[in-house]
Amino acid sequence: MPAPIFIGDEVSASAWRLGGARVRVPAGDDPAPELAWACREAELVLITAALAARLPADELARRRAGLRPLVLVVPDIRARVAVPDLARWVRARLGLEG
Repeated sequence: MPAPIFIGDEVSASAWRLGGARVRVPAGDDPAPELAWACREAELVLITAALAARLPADELARRRAGLRPLVLVVPDIRARVAVPDLARWVRARLGLEG
């Protein structure tokens, strides 16, 4: 199984690289090209909340809803942008929360 791919800032990427992940640091403000590449290359894609917030909401929702690859939003080292509440998201999809 190929290593997971992390998409985020340089500082966070260095930690993920030490953990064995392949990393991508977007050069510009748009992380969409890196996310598209990562989704073709890995079974697990991790993207920081700060970069995920720059993606169109519908694209991020589509990527997160799929099972392959698994796309997870994770905090970055600075934790400036909150990570989505996964439990609440699941409850809403199951109709348990309005």
